[in-house]
Amino acid sequence: MKIYVDADACPVKEIIIEIAIPNNIPVYLVKSYAHFSTQDDPDGVTSIYVDSEREAADYRILSMLRPNDLVITQDYGLASLALEKNAYVLHHKGFIYTQENIDYLLEVRYQNAQARKKKMKTKGPKPLTQEDKNQFRQAFIDILTNFQ
Repeated sequence: MKIYVDADACPVKEIIIEIAIPNNIPVYLVKSYAHFSTQDDPDGVTSIYVDSEREAADYRILSMLRPNDLVITQDYGLASLALEKNAYVLHHKGFIYTQENIDYLLEVRYQNAQARKKKMKTKGPKPLTQEDKNQFRQAFIDILTNFQ
């Protein structure tokens, strides 16, 4: 298993690294050059930089992804495509994307986009809470435990 993180806006990178590295699971942080850092990655972590184009990180992750790898993203489109490649997919708030819930999530995203085009207000995501981080930690550990 390898872990691919859609890293530009991922607020749980530290949790991922803290748990994955002692378990010898490689972590790939895929981010745009706009987020370039000269800071060295810890052993077992690799930063992969892509152009700042809208879907560049998604395409890079998908090109490297293999069955049973894990993707961490809040992007429903990337989640859907990763599921089709038989990967595990986890949201940074701790819910697991599945074939059973992805169609609903994509439909809600579409409906919200249509409402915004009509100048209607839609709710954005709620701020990340400590409870969300705890839920992510547990779901992440569960996936890694079930994989081994």
